[in-house]
Amino acid sequence: MKITFLGAGSTVFAKNVLGDCILTPELGKFEIALFDIDAQRLADSFRVVSAINNKYGGSAAVKEYADPVKAFRGADYIVNAIQVGGYEPCTVTDFEIPKKYGLRQTIADTLGIGGIFRALRTIPVLENYAWIIEKNAPRALFLNYTNPMAMLSGYMQRYTGVKTVGLCHSVQSCLPSLADWLQMPELNDGATYKIAGINHMAWLLEVKGKDGGDLYPALKKRFNEVKPKNDLVRLDMMNRFGYYNTESSEHTAEYHAFYIKSRYPDLIERYNIPLDEYPRRCVNQIAGWKNMREELLSGAGLEHKRSNEYGSRIIQAAETGVPYRIHGNVQNTGLITNLPRNACVEVPIMVDRNGLNPCFVGALPEQCAALNRTSVNTQLLTIQAAHSRKKEDVYMAAYLDPHTAAELSLDGIKNLCDDLFAAHGDWLPEYK
Repeated sequence: MKITFLGAGSTVFAKNVLGDCILTPELGKFEIALFDIDAQRLADSFRVVSAINNKYGGSAAVKEYADPVKAFRGADYIVNAIQVGGYEPCTVTDFEIPKKYGLRQTIADTLGIGGIFRALRTIPVLENYAWIIEKNAPRALFLNYTNPMAMLSGYMQRYTGVKTVGLCHSVQSCLPSLADWLQMPELNDGATYKIAGINHMAWLLEVKGKDGGDLYPALKKRFNEVKPKNDLVRLDMMNRFGYYNTESSEHTAEYHAFYIKSRYPDLIERYNIPLDEYPRRCVNQIAGWKNMREELLSGAGLEHKRSNEYGSRIIQAAETGVPYRIHGNVQNTGLITNLPRNACVEVPIMVDRNGLNPCFVGALPEQCAALNRTSVNTQLLTIQAAHSRKKEDVYMAAYLDPHTAAELSLDGIKNLCDDLFAAHGDWLPEYK
């Protein structure tokens, strides 16, 4: 068995996912193939993953590759964690150009004008890798961790022959986070839940205690009593639309037309919305990487415990045949009946030796489906634009983005897109 990690320069994430695999004895002997275009970061990850493998007596053969063909050849699983354009220049561009138009963002990696252009510069890179994978690893399962999740995974699923599932952290962390914030241990003590929707806007449709009782009324009551300062947007959405969604308030604030509005600046303080949050995180991570790198590479105190990431569990279930349930992003082949069939949806998936077996959900509550569809519109048009390479399709994707449309005129949106095309330069292919 061979696991290839694309974007292995993401050293900490590579350590987590591959360390999980190393700590899974059921996988037996296997190869870890590390690939990244940054030679130094690749070498760093090779040292760290090798150290984990040696420390815990792993059965992996860890190798590093500068050639993607060799890295992908014969792979059974490919983990994707690339970030095209990095913090500089591209993330800075995604935030600073819209600011000139009065359009503010928090994360800009999933939806909004930032999410659209992040997809447009990432999809061509993934498409190039897909051609290599189709030829050299035709049976590989592509585990995509890169955002914008629905746009990238949806494109791979529709326009390439690579078997792809999009994986996010927000579903498996939903109840544990609530249990912590609300001091409701019963949410972690044998509780069961039903979650479905789209990435970063999947809905906690039901939650039951270990005795089968409905915990949702108590959850809502407790949430309104505690009012966690870091989650006021989702509290407001739940109170108004009836259901809690899986991704954070800073993300949720920019997915809708309701919260970041220049005409109502008081909303930012009222809902504690951290504008420009992602650039701040990037700056802090870059500043902290030097010390973290030295600590990781020294091996002093280098430890790993199996994380809650789905990657190793998917591989374990597929290799051993012992079923495991995940939540993943796949094409909507009638799984959610009131969302478009060509949407990329986040649903329960049973994994076993047969691979991925997405579960039928049925209809979402109509208000939840309606909110999802406002995002799906922009996702589908961005996917269309990445395939057609037409500026007209990019404009339409941006016109239909809820937050962008709430702040700018149609002419303003078009002009903003043109400025982003110019600022991205060679990071984008030619659009006509």
